[in-house]
Amino acid sequence: MKDVINIGIIGFGTVGVGAVKLLLENADSIARKVGSRLVIKRVADLDIASPRPVAVDPSLLTTNAYDVLDDPEIDIVVEVIGGVKPADDYIKRALESGKHVVTANKELIAKEGSELLPLASRLKRDLMFEASVGGGIPIIRPLKTCLAGNEILEVKGIVNGTTNYILTQMKDEGISFSEALRQAQERGYAEADPSSDVDGHDAAYKIAILASIAFTSRADVAAVYREGIREISAEDLRYADQLGFAVKLLAIAKRLNEGMSVRVHPAFVPKSHPLAHVNGVYNAIFVRGNAVGEVMFFGRGAGSEAAGSAVVGDIIDIARNINTGATARVSCTCFDKLPMLGMENVSCRNYVRIIAEDKPRVLAAIAAEFANYEVSIQSVLQRMLPDSCAEIVWLTHEAPEPSMKAALDAIRRLPVVKHIGSRIRVED
Repeated sequence: MKDVINIGIIGFGTVGVGAVKLLLENADSIARKVGSRLVIKRVADLDIASPRPVAVDPSLLTTNAYDVLDDPEIDIVVEVIGGVKPADDYIKRALESGKHVVTANKELIAKEGSELLPLASRLKRDLMFEASVGGGIPIIRPLKTCLAGNEILEVKGIVNGTTNYILTQMKDEGISFSEALRQAQERGYAEADPSSDVDGHDAAYKIAILASIAFTSRADVAAVYREGIREISAEDLRYADQLGFAVKLLAIAKRLNEGMSVRVHPAFVPKSHPLAHVNGVYNAIFVRGNAVGEVMFFGRGAGSEAAGSAVVGDIIDIARNINTGATARVSCTCFDKLPMLGMENVSCRNYVRIIAEDKPRVLAAIAAEFANYEVSIQSVLQRMLPDSCAEIVWLTHEAPEPSMKAALDAIRRLPVVKHIGSRIRVED
C-alpha cells in the first residue's frame, strides 16, 4: 500500500475543475476508500491566469503539459483537454513513462482507442474513460464488468444533453430550432459553434465507444450513420405528441445476425418507453442483454461535477489497482471482428410530413407511390395551409430503408408535391 498516490491533471477547464473540486473536497473520504491519500501534484493548462471556482495552490499550476508527463513522482495522469491532437501524444507519453491514465475524451477514444487500449494493455497500465460517455452516468464499467456475463443485444439512448435540451424547449415552448439553440447557448448548454452536438458528431463518438464494448468488436466511428436535429421543426414535435410519441436524438447500436448496426438520428419514441420522458440536459442509456433483460442508466450527462465524478471514480479505481497490484485487469475488450452494417439493413416505421397541393386525388397519388415500393400506410393526418396547399402527415408500418428511400424519391417527383418537410424514423 502506498501512503500517497500522486495525480497530474492536463486540462483545467470544465471537467478538470470538477475533478479537482471533488478530489480536494472529498479527500478524507477518498483516502479511506483507497487506503492511500490522493494528492494533486501538478495541473497543466494553457490558461492558468483565469479564475476558477476552486482554489488551487498556484505553485501546482503550469502551462507545460510535459511538467506533468515527465514528473517521475506522478502515478496517474488525467487528460481532459479534448480533441485528438495533442491528447493522443500525451496519453502515449504517459503510458510509456509508466503512468496510468484517465481521460474524458470521447473523440479520442472513438477514433484512437484501437491503438491506445492495446498499448496500455501491453505496458500493464490502466487506461480508463468512464467520463467519455454519459457524463456522470456509470455505463462503461457496467458494460465491461457488471453485465459481462450477458450477450448484449442492444444499446440505445440519449447521450447528448445539448440536443435533448433543445428538443425539450421546442416541444414545451413551441419554438423553432434556432430559438431553442439560442437559449441553449445563453445558458451555457451549447457552444458558440454547436455543430458537434446538433449535427450528431458527439453522439456518434459515444455510441461507437458503447457499441465496441457491448459487442466486443471495434465500431469504426467513420462508418456510424449520422443525422442531426437541424431539420426538426416545432410542427414535427406537435404531430409527434398528437400521435403518442416524443422526438429524441437517439444513438442506437444493435447486434444482428449479420453484424452490428450503429447509427445516430432523430427518432419518434413511443410515450410508453422510458426514454420518451428523459428531458432537458439529462441523458439516459438503455441496455438489453440476453440474461439481464432491459436496464436503463439515467442522470446528468454533462456539467463540471457530473463529469468530474466519473473522472474521480476512474482515479479511485486505478489507485486501488495500484495498491493491490491488479492494474490492467480490464483493458481492451474488442476480441471480435463484426462487420458494421449500413442503413440498407435497417427496417422501421416512419413519420413523413409532406406539403402538397390541396386538390382531388393528391392523397391517392402519394399513397400509390408508397404502395409501388411496398410501404404500407398505418395512418394519415391532413391540415389545410394557405395558398391552396395541405400539410399531410403519414405514419407508415415497418418498411426496409431502401424501400422507404425509393418511395420518397418518387414522391418528390410528383408535380402535386411541393416538398417533403420531414422524414423521421420511429424507434419502437
